[in-house]
Amino acid sequence: MRSPKSMWSMETLGRVRLSRYFYMRDFLYSEISNMHGVPNVPPNPDLAIENGRKLCVQLLDPLEETFGRLAIRSGYRSPQLNGYGNANKLNCAANDNPIECHIWDRGDGEEAIAGTSLAVPWFTDQYEQGRDWRDLAWWVHDHLPYSEMWFFPKLAAFNLVWRPVPQRTISSYIAPRGMLLRKGDTPGESQEKRRARYADFPQFRGVNFPQN
Repeated sequence: MRSPKSMWSMETLGRVRLSRYFYMRDFLYSEISNMHGVPNVPPNPDLAIENGRKLCVQLLDPLEETFGRLAIRSGYRSPQLNGYGNANKLNCAANDNPIECHIWDRGDGEEAIAGTSLAVPWFTDQYEQGRDWRDLAWWVHDHLPYSEMWFFPKLAAFNLVWRPVPQRTISSYIAPRGMLLRKGDTPGESQEKRRARYADFPQFRGVNFPQN
């Protein structure tokens, strides 16, 4: 294991495999970085990789194996890049905001966090024809060990967060806006009603990818 101060090239970092389906490169692209010339370079790449692997293995791989290809909208952000985005009102929370999930190398142990903004194209097609975003939210709740989710009106994209101790909260900027599920609460809908919402969803981890 390299120390946090070890030398990484961005090419080497991008080639690091986080899980069966994802590499670090998948999470380094940033429109803010490209348009404003702010580097997206992790100050602690080893910690970013460690936390990013938990996100990918526990949350993103199962999604990929259920719905097919995911669209990563915003993945890792360096503190420098995220701070710039927040200062310039580019839809980035403050670096020290507890809900800021894109800075994967800002904490370890129980303070560890890793998150990404993503869209599920299979579901986006249905959402754009009027399907309720809560169908996907409850599916994730019932199948994955997520910590937090926030849903957005465009594409039904959402922030999906991993923490070692999940908070299990669901929020949305899509009507009905606000908190669907608060930390420590039980869902307002019964499991039977939740399952009825996503009864037509693909089989959990049922995509038949070639095996090694």
